[in-house]
Amino acid sequence: VQLQASGGGLVQSGGSLRLSCVASDSTFNIYHIAWYRQDPGKQREEVARITSGGSTTYAASVKGRFTISRDNAKNAVYLQMNSLKPEDTAVYYCNTYQNKKDYWGQGTLVTVSS
Repeated sequence: VQLQASGGGLVQSGGSLRLSCVASDSTFNIYHIAWYRQDPGKQREEVARITSGGSTTYAASVKGRFTISRDNAKNAVYLQMNSLKPEDTAVYYCNTYQNKKDYWGQGTLVTVSS
């Protein structure tokens, strides 16, 4: 499984970005996909998750501001990030766990300026 993350960039506080994660596998529609983020010196934390059936969960710190969605026809999962804050600055990774193994995208940097 190969995951390709994109969409990061520099945005002002209060702005929005949409991250994309595209999978190479044609069985993508059965995957649960999660977005994680990691700030240097901190542990990687889960931000949002979407199941194969479309159920979603969010970290408390992003609930109400971020929305995760999927388009199985495009083998893609999106993370719409609104009302961004400087503390959202991190490298964002998409992830899936398949056949007892974690697969990670390469990460995309989100920088929120105050």
